[in-house]
Amino acid sequence: MARRQNEHLSISDVLKEFVSENKLQKGLDKVEVRDVWEQIMGPAINKYTRNIKLERETLYVELTSSVLREELSYGKDKIIANLNETLGRALIKKLVLR
Repeated sequence: MARRQNEHLSISDVLKEFVSENKLQKGLDKVEVRDVWEQIMGPAINKYTRNIKLERETLYVELTSSVLREELSYGKDKIIANLNETLGRALIKKLVLR
């Protein structure tokens, strides 16, 4: 990390710079999306969630219940909107339930 004239940087600025210099944002987004899914959907749906994967702008969610998958498919747009709102940016454009 390059030294700056101002020796007193906040820790958040240093971390943001570190993340951008080392191209870590995609990996952090993948972890954050999993956490937000668990937070938004709650324990009842998390019990049936097997795998969550973010690739580009598509979120793939693997569910163990076909009935739950069918029910959630009716509200995909609302789920995407809630996840993006909690993330604070439009990270997810498409939701695929498997």
